[in-house]
Amino acid sequence: MRQHRVADPRAEHDTTDEVPLLPFRNIVVFPRNVVTLQVGRPRSIHAVEEAMITGRMIAITAHRDQDIDDPRPSDLFDVATLGSILTVDRQPGGNLQVVLEGIGRIRLLDIQNKRPFFMATVEEIEEPSVDPDEAAAMVRHIQELTLRYSETNSELSTEVLDMVQRASNPGHLADLLATQVIKEVPRRQELLEIADPLHRLERLGALFASELEIAELDRKIKDRIHKEMDDTQRQYYLTKQLEIIQNELGGDEGNEYQQLRTKIQESGIPAYAQEKLQRELTRLERMPSVSAESTVVRTYIETMLALPWGEQTEDRIDLGEAEEILDQDHYGLEEVKERIVEFLAVRSLTQEHGTFTAAQILCLAGPPGVGKTSLGRSIAEAMGRKFVRVSLGGVRDEAEIRGHRRTYIGAMPGRIISAMKTAESMNPVILLDEIDKLASDYRGDPTAAMLEVLDPEQNSHFTDHYLDMPYNLSQVLFITTANYVNQIPRPLRDRMEMLEVTGYTEDEKIEIARRHLLRRQLEASGLPESAVEIAPPIWRQLIRDYTREAGVRGLDREVARLCRKIATLIVRGKTDRDGKITITRERLEEFLGPKKYGFEQDLGGSQVGLAIGLWTTEIGGEIIPVEVATMPGRGNLTITGQAGDVMQESARAALSYARSRAEELKIDKDFQEKLDLHIHLAEGATPKDGPSAGITMATALISALTQRPIRNDTAMTGEITLRGRVLGIGGLRDKALAAHRHGLKRLIAPIDNQRDMREIPQNVREEMEFIFASSMDDVIQAAIMLDVEQADHLQTMQDRVFTTVPKIQPDAVDALGR
Repeated sequence: MRQHRVADPRAEHDTTDEVPLLPFRNIVVFPRNVVTLQVGRPRSIHAVEEAMITGRMIAITAHRDQDIDDPRPSDLFDVATLGSILTVDRQPGGNLQVVLEGIGRIRLLDIQNKRPFFMATVEEIEEPSVDPDEAAAMVRHIQELTLRYSETNSELSTEVLDMVQRASNPGHLADLLATQVIKEVPRRQELLEIADPLHRLERLGALFASELEIAELDRKIKDRIHKEMDDTQRQYYLTKQLEIIQNELGGDEGNEYQQLRTKIQESGIPAYAQEKLQRELTRLERMPSVSAESTVVRTYIETMLALPWGEQTEDRIDLGEAEEILDQDHYGLEEVKERIVEFLAVRSLTQEHGTFTAAQILCLAGPPGVGKTSLGRSIAEAMGRKFVRVSLGGVRDEAEIRGHRRTYIGAMPGRIISAMKTAESMNPVILLDEIDKLASDYRGDPTAAMLEVLDPEQNSHFTDHYLDMPYNLSQVLFITTANYVNQIPRPLRDRMEMLEVTGYTEDEKIEIARRHLLRRQLEASGLPESAVEIAPPIWRQLIRDYTREAGVRGLDREVARLCRKIATLIVRGKTDRDGKITITRERLEEFLGPKKYGFEQDLGGSQVGLAIGLWTTEIGGEIIPVEVATMPGRGNLTITGQAGDVMQESARAALSYARSRAEELKIDKDFQEKLDLHIHLAEGATPKDGPSAGITMATALISALTQRPIRNDTAMTGEITLRGRVLGIGGLRDKALAAHRHGLKRLIAPIDNQRDMREIPQNVREEMEFIFASSMDDVIQAAIMLDVEQADHLQTMQDRVFTTVPKIQPDAVDALGR
């Protein structure tokens, strides 16, 4: 604030009795002082804009309760300051910077709240006349006290002291000193409400006298300390000084620094960390409490003390109880459950022998909605450990993982250390959700920072930039989740044990819906468990007609929708509250509307040039019809349907194979000079890629060129080479489930994937015929309905090899060399 004299604006506004009101939470403006204010609330901005229109006059008052953000008229002080706006500057973000001068004291007679801002009816509070001699004496006394006060306190600048010595008006002097010396809002408001200038000067004089007494007491305390201490104790000078000050002010109450020191000693923090914290605490004691750096140091000490340094929860070693908890929360997922039981078994044996083994990093990989995140929570419950979830989706700043360095206000530890602070235990289960969604930019690569976190050989000395010291993460069980494993950098993927959480079969979804989803949604809708009855065929229809996913999120939403419809019927009185509603096919369509998905894609009968392929998506497996059309032309190959580069290369490889086997298949050798080929992949709006459609495109091409139909009950998947070998693919389980979902009876797959049959559910293996092919000849014989002549010419052939290799004479080589 600064003192500024301008012409009195009241001379032009003598009749003003209603002005805009500008309330502030913690600001009191005195008359004859110029202040710069930041205005950000919409109501305050409107008040300033109204004042600029109506003569620049505005009333300024303070909140009675500083914790109230949106005050009512009763929450504001009645005595305020009438101000004149000098300048208004609009800041970035819409805030206003307002420079105004206090004109005089006013009383708020009435406050109106009908407009977007407060309007106040005011009357001026006039200062009473004073005796000139008494006023002059009081002014000299205050000037003397101010000089003595400035000698013990450097708060007043030379400019302010000069203005104090030149002041002759008691009211001006009182308001100047109140502005410069008093900081607390209640005391400033108290001085504002005193109209008598001599009375205000008396209050200020009492304040100065009290501060001078405290300064004198401080001097005595220092003298007493110097008498009690010898030269070897001088290093404890500041600590002793603070203790004596607090004893003088009322004993040991509020001795915050001593409490922090005691906490450090009793916290179980390692010696190297205790030493650093003691140094930081000593620095904190020497800093002014209002300095910005003291806030940083205080926050650092409190964060360090809030971290677990030795606290642990006891693992639940009872394998049977752990298995029961896992089975209770999740249906299926046997491989993951078995891995957790193995971890507990190893933990039990290592505890018996007094040894320690670093925990492995588990990565639950699978499509959305299969229960990866909830599985992490169940694992923590089964082990009896604390659980913390850390979402990594969209994190692109390395400091989010490693923390910020303590070089500025607002620095904080990274998410890993924050998770440990939340867990309050050294051995929690921390779920790093969506680790495949980590990004990187100019601020660093968070995946690189995760390398140390997820390495059992390094995370026992993990260093967060904020802590600036090693922290032990070796006892933490880290579980990560991902939808796309290929998006995880290889060094990071190498540190994790991958556990595939694949999509559920229809039977598994029915069991999950019956055991978990329906019960949860009935409770959420306020319905008893006996309110709804759904038979297994209706569950199957619900899953087939209204969901298309690998997990059960969409199914959960449809069950919730079903429960809401039933709750609506009960509230409207259309059904008995204690009755049971049986869901039939008709009621299912009545409650949920027309079915959203066609379960079986109508592919018609066996057709020429139409083969059914399989591919995996983020929601699991799906069929992909591949169509091939031939037409007169010059041998052009067109591929449509948003096929990726790898898929286009597979199409060209399939075409080359067909040309190489033209003689055996009775195809015109010159067909590429006479025909154009067009390969189309259905669902053209969906991007597709990968090599596993190779044998599908080759089969469709050969069918179109031979004009022989392909069996419409057969799906196929596999990569093709130029010589017709069928190579292995991934995701056979999801693809088999997709084929089974669409009612297909036969599946052709690479012979290398025969080992994956144990992952396919028993009912799918029983209801489908699996044909494992090693070459395209096997695929053609199983899929294309050849005539007798073509079948006779097609035989399984080995890769062509040269029986003799022509030798090059040495002189020929020499001649070539020349």
